[in-house]
Amino acid sequence: MNRTGIFSVALGVLLAGSLAACAKPEAAKPVDTVAAAAAVKADFHQLVEHFNGHNAEKAVAHDTPDYVGMFHGMPNVNGPEEDMAITRQQVADAALKLVVSNEIIDVAASGEMAVVRATYEYTFTDPATQQPKTEQGNWVLGYKAQPDGSWKTNWGVVSDTGPAS
Repeated sequence: MNRTGIFSVALGVLLAGSLAACAKPEAAKPVDTVAAAAAVKADFHQLVEHFNGHNAEKAVAHDTPDYVGMFHGMPNVNGPEEDMAITRQQVADAALKLVVSNEIIDVAASGEMAVVRATYEYTFTDPATQQPKTEQGNWVLGYKAQPDGSWKTNWGVVSDTGPAS
């Protein structure tokens, strides 16, 4: 091939590459945040159902591998293994009852994360009196979308608000 032919081929390749680089990227599909919020809400209620059903294994199955739980008056709970230890203690209590209300679910526009905010009433056996005691408070959970399309809790904050006035 002569110099003109080589130049023509090189120019053609260069122009084709330039045009491809200028092509608009495909627009990202919009995230259905309403469907995501419904999926997170369903998982949240199933988590509460498993907890109230005294099933530690099913309750902790809602955790991501790097879950962190932050409970008032306790060190952080790091990972499902530590969460399992405390959850087993909690579900062994015959007085156990968790009621949640006022849930608000916010899903990030990216569809990767969601936050659940709720109030709770948690009834348990008071270790000091051996009588049932009910605690009120706020519960905030951070959810992460999973590769299979499910949602799991990545972190949780439980904060009692003290006795009702």
